[in-house]
This record gives sequence, structure tokens and C-alpha cells, in this order.
Amino acid sequence: MILIKKFLSTGSQRSAALALMAALALHWSAVAQAADAPEPPVHLRIVGGLATGNQFPRFEEPFWQHTFPALAQNRATAEILPFDKAGIRTNEMLRLMKLGVVPYGTLLMGGILAADPELAALDLAGMNPDMATLRRSVAAFRPHLEQAMRERHGIEMLALYVYPAQVTFCTRAFASLADLAGRRVRISNPSQADLIRPFGAVPVQIEFAQTLANMRNGNVDCAITAAMTGNTIGLSEVATHLNTSATTWGLSVFGANLAAWQSLPVGVRTVLKTELPKLEQVIWADSERITLEGVACNVGRGACVTGKPGRMKEVITSAAEEKKLREAFRTSVLPAWVARCGNSCVPVWNRLLAPVSGVQAETQSAPR
Repeated sequence: MILIKKFLSTGSQRSAALALMAALALHWSAVAQAADAPEPPVHLRIVGGLATGNQFPRFEEPFWQHTFPALAQNRATAEILPFDKAGIRTNEMLRLMKLGVVPYGTLLMGGILAADPELAALDLAGMNPDMATLRRSVAAFRPHLEQAMRERHGIEMLALYVYPAQVTFCTRAFASLADLAGRRVRISNPSQADLIRPFGAVPVQIEFAQTLANMRNGNVDCAITAAMTGNTIGLSEVATHLNTSATTWGLSVFGANLAAWQSLPVGVRTVLKTELPKLEQVIWADSERITLEGVACNVGRGACVTGKPGRMKEVITSAAEEKKLREAFRTSVLPAWVARCGNSCVPVWNRLLAPVSGVQAETQSAPR
């Protein structure tokens, strides 16, 4: 204190001291203001589903670009790009999310089949012939799926979306499953191949974006895809017959790389945990509706609001044909899944999905 008084004893010294004290006051005021200032919003980079069809443009993109920032009260923003426009193949998403290259993304269940066939069991071809059965399958398997995604792949599962039923477009007359014999059929995953092989079809795995070109040039005679997305890209202008029996439903997991998820502010995570289940419900309801509208558009019957009216011939699967499909599932699809997955997957199926499907999986002998 004596030193300070001595320091302040002259006018010049007093002025310098006051200037120093004022500078310190301004500094600490700025520090306090910075501490009180809100954190800058976090920015999420999302890889979404297919660019075509209803799910991405009508639901995913608006949610992330408009709804989510508003719900997060400007604590977070997001940008989203469909995976096919991002140059990512369906079978690459799981690995890219596990590595954190894609921090938030939509993984098609068919694309998981090669890397983790056990988790793809939920959407095997021929397993869920209608939406009611699919909902029961999901309810039985979902807790296991969420746990395995987190523990095996470091992915926090936040929603489970569904595309409309995957049906079959053909460029030549089609009356029954026997007509598939010798035809090259575009498929999106190996499970669909397992379903159609017993009928003599030749499966050809082609990315969705290349489907129309391959049908135009005759590389494939038929294509399995959703009725409305097929209509959107113009398949109804190339194909003449539409078999409306569902092969798969195109389930997809929306999730976050676990490290990216845990780094989010708690408030942002709470918003996502609350709002993504609502988005999921909307997408499921629309997929059920758009399955029916997609068929109506392609065959030129009834209300066609979203798509372009076509003049395809609808091929309805008879009860006898449905039995053949169930038999193909039992003798081809499920055994092929066990072969890919291993006998360790059999108890998982029999415990969770056999009660829904009515089909038990059997262990397989090791090849000699």
C-alpha cells in the first residue's frame, strides 16, 4: 500500500496508474462478456437416403435443413446430402460411419448384409410380405439391433426408416413366378437374389441410379425396386408388367458415429432423441401410403398425385404363388443367410424372429 501511495504521489505517475487500471478493467470486462456469450452452434453433416423417391426430398432434407435448427433453437445447424449423390455405395456406409468419416448417416439394411449379416436379418427377402408383419418383426428385433450397432460398430441408432415395398418391374409379359426363368433381374442385395434363384431367374446386382439405363439397353429384363421410385426414374415407360408382391421393404438405419454423438451438447442430443422418432413414424406412414399410390401410378389406376400415370399391367401374386415364395424363403433365403452369418446366428434368429416368421433356422454342417 505504501508503494502504491508513493507511486501515485506525482501527477504523471498517477495518470499512468489510472490508465493501467482502466485497461485492466476493460480486459476483465471483455473476459466476462466472452464467458457469458452463447456457444456457437454445432454443425452436423448428414448423409441421407436415396435422392429419388419421397423419403429424402419430402422428409429427411426438410427435417435437417429447417425443422431441426428451429427445434434446436439455433444451438445446431445441419446440412444433408443423399448417399448416392455423395458417391457412396450402399455397402460402404457402415464402414464409413464406423470410422467417423460419415458422422451421421442413413444405412440401407441391404447394404449391411455383407459386413454384418446378422443385423440384416430384419429385412430378408420374402420375410415380411406386408406392413403388419414387418412391424412385428421390427418390434421383436429392434432392441438387439440397437445394442449390436452400438457395441460392434460404434454407431448410436437414432431411427429406423422404411422405404415402400420393393416390387418387380419387367419389360416382357409376366404371369407367374415361373416366367422369371432365364430372365436377368436387377437386385439391390444378395437376399433378393436368394429369393428369385429358385424360380430360375438370373440376379444382377446394380446400383439404383443405373437401373433405368440397364433396362433400356436390355442388360436386365426385370428390376426389383419400390413402385414409386421406379415410376419417378421412368421405369413405367420401359417396363410393361409390374408384379406387386413385396420382396423386401428397404429398411434403413439412421445413426450417428458414437464419438460424434457423445461430443454433441446434451440439449442437442435431447432434441434428436425426441424428434427423430416422430420423423420415423411419419416416414413409415408415408411408405405404406406411397406403396399403394406407386402401384396405382404405374398401372394408371386410381389416384396418382406424386408420380406419373403409366399403362403397365399389374400382376397379382396368387395364393399358390405366395406359398411358393414362402417355400423359397424357407429353403433358399434363410439357409443362405445362415451360411453368410454362421451357425452362431441361428439362436438369435430362432429366439427373436422365428416366432414372427413361423420359420426356424437350422444349423449347417461344416463343408468337408
